[in-house]
Amino acid sequence: MLRLKTLCALLLALAGLGSVALAVEQGAAAPPGAPAASPPKPLLWKVSDADNAIYLLGSFHLLKPEDYPLSPDIDAAFTEASKVVFEVPPEQMLDPATGQKFLAAAGYADGRSLSQVLPADLREKFARILAQRGATLAQFDGYEPWFVNLSLLIGVSQQMGFRAEQGLDQFLMQQALAAKKPTAGLETIDDQLRVLDASPMEEQIAGLREFLDKPLEMPGKLAELHGAWREGDVARLDALSREEMRGKTPQTYRLVNVERNDAWLPQLQRMLDGVAGEQALVVVGALHLLGEDGLVEKLRGKGYAVERICSACAPAANDAQFAR
Repeated sequence: MLRLKTLCALLLALAGLGSVALAVEQGAAAPPGAPAASPPKPLLWKVSDADNAIYLLGSFHLLKPEDYPLSPDIDAAFTEASKVVFEVPPEQMLDPATGQKFLAAAGYADGRSLSQVLPADLREKFARILAQRGATLAQFDGYEPWFVNLSLLIGVSQQMGFRAEQGLDQFLMQQALAAKKPTAGLETIDDQLRVLDASPMEEQIAGLREFLDKPLEMPGKLAELHGAWREGDVARLDALSREEMRGKTPQTYRLVNVERNDAWLPQLQRMLDGVAGEQALVVVGALHLLGEDGLVEKLRGKGYAVERICSACAPAANDAQFAR
């Protein structure tokens, strides 16, 4: 679906990647891992008006055991929140049928196959690579290139120790369930499926070509993105994900980021304009909080007060504007 950096950026955009991971790697166990020396610096903002506030938290949808424990800032926001809102309602994300929905959506509605849509040279290259791993093209023939791309990404991330069940959103879903906090979603899993499936076929094919041309680059790209997220480095994360996606795949960027942010913005405003004193923690992929198209800047533009919450960050980092 996307070029290498843009494909990695999906880890910051679509909560449903966890469902893809579960569909591709059913029952994969998380590897043992020592706790990190310090918690990741949170991508956390408090947005408020005269009598209400919400917290916006940027998630990485696949993480490692050593990415825990979380920052005390996130713990405090979670404790203060009267409800926790995710991209997709937890009952849909945690439904075992969701993985099968992804597999069904990845098929061809017009009866074509992967072998038919791929150019001959790319089809032959993919077949050779699969043969080296004891697989065949026939195993992927029923799926569109976007799903093949995501499957390759999930495979690489699994080898690096990332797990869907360790993702920040899924972790907080379990925390909310244990604390009996109300939860909600900004969209449905079907909405996310439509976004994935709407990517232009030429972008899907170009993304698969780049992946297969540079397979050894993906671990480094993923590690770089994860490192920027752990450091809470907004400018670096923006350059590695949002700017790459916007510049190289503008149609996908519009579908994955801009249109969804625009659909979520009125919902966030209703939370801010609701019952005084009720605070929500809103957990979305970090991509949705970055840059001028991000929810943070969109809410700032609506006149709300915006404050970065990161006690482990240097003061300048909390005050800095997003990279343009």
